[in-house]
Amino acid sequence: MENNSFYALVFRQKYIRRWGLMRNTMTENLSEHAMETAVLAHSLALIGNEIFGKQYDPDRIATLALFHDVPEVFTGDLPTPVKYFDKNSRESYQHIEEQAIENLLSKLPEALRPTYRSIFEGGSREEHLLVKAADKLTAYIKCVEEEKCGNSEFISAKVSTARSLEKMQCEELSYFMEHLLPAFSMTIDEMQGGKATS
Repeated sequence: MENNSFYALVFRQKYIRRWGLMRNTMTENLSEHAMETAVLAHSLALIGNEIFGKQYDPDRIATLALFHDVPEVFTGDLPTPVKYFDKNSRESYQHIEEQAIENLLSKLPEALRPTYRSIFEGGSREEHLLVKAADKLTAYIKCVEEEKCGNSEFISAKVSTARSLEKMQCEELSYFMEHLLPAFSMTIDEMQGGKATS
């Protein structure tokens, strides 16, 4: 019998918790992170097209973002300090991730594998940059939300993530951070224009 368990494995992202070393006021799983990253990657592509005259395919970029962490159903969410501890750690993790991708692809009917391989390979350099920017941006937003709830655990993570975002030199990201990111610090009443909530 064929083992076509790819989609069932994708759905198991909901069992993988992120931020394992941190005390969280709100837990976050990999499925939530994937959805938020896809929304942000789509928005960065639209900003690129509509504000800066680029020619991105926002749907393709959203898809790349939606699947960007699926290999973690095999590897788990390795904490960033471990994953990037040194050159050997980075290379070892990259090798493990490549094996996880091959394992995932083997769980698909053969006709579907080329499409998913192109998704896991991350697209062009420009597409990869937008997905990476969206991924980092979700981490920054998580820090903002935790801080808003009075959790000081994420203060240093917020500072280091902000530094990483600044280094990316991505005009779409800069636009989002200037014009759209401030809303994440607002209360629900402020977001709704001062209307009372029930």
